Amino acid sequence: MVTISLEYLGGLRTRAVHGPSGTALVMDAPVDNHGKGESFSPTDLVATGLAGCILTVIGIVAQRHQLDLTGTTARVVKEMVMDGPRRIARLTLDVNLPATLGEGDRRRLEHAGHTCPVHRSLHPDVEVKIAFHYPPQQ
Repeated sequence: MVTISLEYLGGLRTRAVHGPSGTALVMDAPVDNHGKGESFSPTDLVATGLAGCILTVIGIVAQRHQLDLTGTTARVVKEMVMDGPRRIARLTLDVNLPATLGEGDRRRLEHAGHTCPVHRSLHPDVEVKIAFHYPPQQ
């Protein structure tokens, strides 16, 4: 169990403190929802959490199989519903992995990425598109 404590700071800004580490982060309402957009919004953190979760679980699998994923990157684009109740409509992720991975390792890592806990926790109405990319070998 992990406890995260939050405080509303005013001006649509919230500060969250991660109990185990004491690390703090600030969230702002986005510009398109009455905020200043000076930091991550709560829905930005959902998108960030998904990308971070994917990188973490493929990192765990890579460690188990003694694969070096140093330099692997991910990019996530969050799109909100434009009409109706405000919510995340779509998360599109691009994960860039080393070209040196064999076909079996690629399948194993991609499966892990698609089954990360954050992905499994998202509502089915949130469309998630994940693409894994491998640069051509030189």
